[in-house]
Amino acid sequence: MPSDPESDLADLEKRLKAARGTGEAGRSGSGSGREGAASGAGIGLRIAVDLVAGVAVGVGLGLWLDSALDTKPWLLLVFTIVGFCAGLLNVVRTANQLEAKRKEDEAAARTNAE
Repeated sequence: MPSDPESDLADLEKRLKAARGTGEAGRSGSGSGREGAASGAGIGLRIAVDLVAGVAVGVGLGLWLDSALDTKPWLLLVFTIVGFCAGLLNVVRTANQLEAKRKEDEAAARTNAE
């Protein structure tokens, strides 16, 4: 007695999701598997670039102002510290945005599960 192909397909899809350990919650970027590692590397790179860019801009501005105003090395030191603080502020903002997105994704996954 042949079974219904649509129910077989739905059953297969259920078993695949269970075997992968994903469902709707796994698609929200929970950090599992190859996609999670790639997005984690992207996040880490973004945070590193934010920090390094802030320091680089501070150093560049400090060097330029030091040479223009003949105040070596004081403005370099001041703007390096300011650049580091700006980079840290960007890192904190990025982390807060990612945390808000994670909470939103978890809430959506809970709503879909119900």
